Amino acid sequence: MDILSFLGLLIGMVAIIGGNALEGGHLSGLANGPAAVIVLGGTLGAAMLQTPMPIFRHAFYVLRWTFFPPVVDMKQKIDRVIHWSMTARKEGLLGLEAITESEPDPFARKGLQLLVDGGEPEAIRSILEVELITEEDKDLQAAKVFEAMGGYSPTIGIIGAVMGLIHVMGNLADPSKLGAGIATAFVATIYGVGAANLIFLPIAAKLKTTIKARSNQREMVIEGLIAIADGENPRTIEMKLEGYLDT
Repeated sequence: MDILSFLGLLIGMVAIIGGNALEGGHLSGLANGPAAVIVLGGTLGAAMLQTPMPIFRHAFYVLRWTFFPPVVDMKQKIDRVIHWSMTARKEGLLGLEAITESEPDPFARKGLQLLVDGGEPEAIRSILEVELITEEDKDLQAAKVFEAMGGYSPTIGIIGAVMGLIHVMGNLADPSKLGAGIATAFVATIYGVGAANLIFLPIAAKLKTTIKARSNQREMVIEGLIAIADGENPRTIEMKLEGYLDT
């Protein structure tokens, strides 16, 4: 669980609501159904229009990574790679077969299987890099869905504000309807800018950070597997892979 994501969202919301209260405002003044429908519905619709269905579905699959990111423990993974190298050095590449069957990471399991099958180092690298690049690109496209929503949201908020003002201008003769129209106008702007800067853009940035961390770990796994295939000493492999701890 990423506690910073929870705290960040909580602090951001408390700051907005608390600031409003300190200025003498009421929570009910920020609650406006029509404004929410305009901003959230319009933003979602624009994002759906620009995004292919597989990427749109994947975006909401990776959304959970904002609060519950996949575990990326580089030190632990390096230790596992060193264990593989020591096993291969003692028992040969076929000694990795039992480890391959119990390996929980599909990417690492695929690389180990290529090793056990006697794949050439460059062939192993090529196969694994294609998978890494393809999955990274797919995940980044999913993150860009939220980035796009962060771009659309303020503009949709302005549309909501203009609609509210149109409603106000159309009811100048009826003062009882002016308040609701003005409220929708200003609250729609708050919803649009707030959703972009407190939710959509931070989510996109957090997802990109998580995706980069996963890719770095997979790059490290590839380098470790290639070193094992080349018969390098486990100590040499460890020293080489420790460079990834600084990324």
